[in-house]
Amino acid sequence: MTPGPRHFLAVAAGGACGAVVRYAATQAQPDGAGFPWTTFAINVVGSALLAGLLLLPVARRSPVWAAALGPGVLGGFTTFSATSEQARSLLADGRTGLAAAYVVGTLAAGLVAVVVVGGLAPSLPAEDEL
Repeated sequence: MTPGPRHFLAVAAGGACGAVVRYAATQAQPDGAGFPWTTFAINVVGSALLAGLLLLPVARRSPVWAAALGPGVLGGFTTFSATSEQARSLLADGRTGLAAAYVVGTLAAGLVAVVVVGGLAPSLPAEDEL
């Protein structure tokens, strides 16, 4: 199916919602001078949620909802650019080991989250059972 205007509007609206939730999380629990735990958690949780997206019947049935929730909400919620900037800042402060641990840890934990949640996919009901 070729995306139409509804898909793009759904991604835009979802992205706005996801960005607001991420902003609220970083305001409620700002990253300190050490390991950026809040951004790390946001990216790992977002990875798990994205992997689990197809567990939701609404996302499996509706390409518009899948676009709103995936690239929209979860794309706005997770943030590779903040991860990159925080790693750059740690490097600039001479904290090479912490920067490396942050980048590798973010990727590894995100991958583990995807594998764990993605492992639930084989138990999905057939499309006609939804």
